[in-house]
Amino acid sequence: MTSATRPYGRAAAFLLLLAGSCCLPGPAPARGGEPPPNIVLIFCDDLGYGDLGFSGATGYATPNIDRIAREGVRLTDFYVSSAVCSASRAALMTGCYHERVSIRGALGPKMKVGLSHAETTLAEVLKARGYATGMAGKWHLGCLPSQLPTHHGFDEYLGLPYSNDMWPHHPEAPKDFPNLPMIEGDRVIDADVTALDQKSLTGAYSRRAVEFIRKHADRPFFFYLAHSMPHVPLFRSDAFAGRTRRGAFGDVIEEIDAGVGDILRTLEELKLDGRTLVIFTADNGPWLSYGDHAGSAGPLREGKGTSFEGGIREPFAARWPGHIPAGSTCREVAATIDLLPTLAAIAGASPPPLPIDGKDISPLLLGSPGARSPHEALFIWYGGSLQAIRSGDWKLLLPHQSQTMNGQAPGRGGIPGKYRKLPVGLELYNLKDDLGETTNIAASHPDVVARLRALGDAMQHELGDASLKIKGRAVRPADGQDGTPAAQGAPPTAGRGPETRAHAAAAP
Repeated sequence: MTSATRPYGRAAAFLLLLAGSCCLPGPAPARGGEPPPNIVLIFCDDLGYGDLGFSGATGYATPNIDRIAREGVRLTDFYVSSAVCSASRAALMTGCYHERVSIRGALGPKMKVGLSHAETTLAEVLKARGYATGMAGKWHLGCLPSQLPTHHGFDEYLGLPYSNDMWPHHPEAPKDFPNLPMIEGDRVIDADVTALDQKSLTGAYSRRAVEFIRKHADRPFFFYLAHSMPHVPLFRSDAFAGRTRRGAFGDVIEEIDAGVGDILRTLEELKLDGRTLVIFTADNGPWLSYGDHAGSAGPLREGKGTSFEGGIREPFAARWPGHIPAGSTCREVAATIDLLPTLAAIAGASPPPLPIDGKDISPLLLGSPGARSPHEALFIWYGGSLQAIRSGDWKLLLPHQSQTMNGQAPGRGGIPGKYRKLPVGLELYNLKDDLGETTNIAASHPDVVARLRALGDAMQHELGDASLKIKGRAVRPADGQDGTPAAQGAPPTAGRGPETRAHAAAAP
């Protein structure tokens, strides 16, 4: 099948959207007698802290994403729970540290593990409130049919079930992957996504978001736009190829930005601007081994696959005219686990019945006077082990093995370089004074180290630590794990490849 005949190709129309829950009664007012706001959540893949105009990017422009920050709020200290795909997305969707819901690393096509249906996703929280719910893009929380988004609260879905490099054209392990499938709802509509098709992915996802907004303009809606890029391999449509001084990476970012512009203009056209909260952030830092095809962590240390700031701190901007003060900046600590409880509170929705880790940060977003982070500490796991603790200005790294590209030959043209191992000791940093984590001051602040270690010890016993062989008392199983039934049906494809192998220690 050629790109021109595929529903996500540049020159073709999309399939009809799946039937939504349009017969549901309209939701009651949320706060202050107002109807609950529409929500658009834009989530990029492998986007670095320094990859946007408002965070210092050069060689390309992001005027529409910058507009979200300029007309809304920027959170400077916004974290993910782990610097890798599936783990990060599990935290976003459930409001839990990924360890609590037993999703680690980057789930490969051959795995039968997925997000448990016992968990309540952000989509399910809002759907129960009467929202129309849609998604386009990368899911990566289980690829069996009943693990896909339409079985986790989304009325409709178009996208890839996992990373776009999990296909037979990977530069290091092409034999490890089968063909890459495109999914509509819970069925495969194209069993062999090609390079030509990947060129149209970003535009297709953005157009699906616009179509969804138009279709549901008369009721509250939630759309989750989870771009497959700038995760490698990088593809952009012909209209954006060669537009920037940053090569393929810059072109990709400008195409993502153009889609954000289409969404903002559609909201204005439909007079939904003041009734819609738009959030832009990402799943983890840049995949630095890919060199000129990777992003930048800006002033932060290291990138994806590490628990240094460059791996876990993400750019964040939110816009809601008339509610979020324009041009505001918040330096309080917050995280993706906070978005579910925050959006539930803003929408007047009920929280999940099972315990979660996130907190309502709406006072931070809305600029409430004196608003402070609701977290005494945030905890960062990788490979099943607790590796970092952030509390106020302090960050404690626990001993573990990390990785770095410092001193290594960089990747070029989509071919990655090789990381070298980086041993990490017990290291304390004051991020207010040392954003780049250059000077370990653990020896001069034993009281701070002791306090953070005590917090970490409590959390290790609650959610476990693989390196210490601690089994957490409050961990809940994933679908298909620890005796729970795997979702029925065969996965769209089978195989295990480089990103999965790179995070093999993180696999459940």
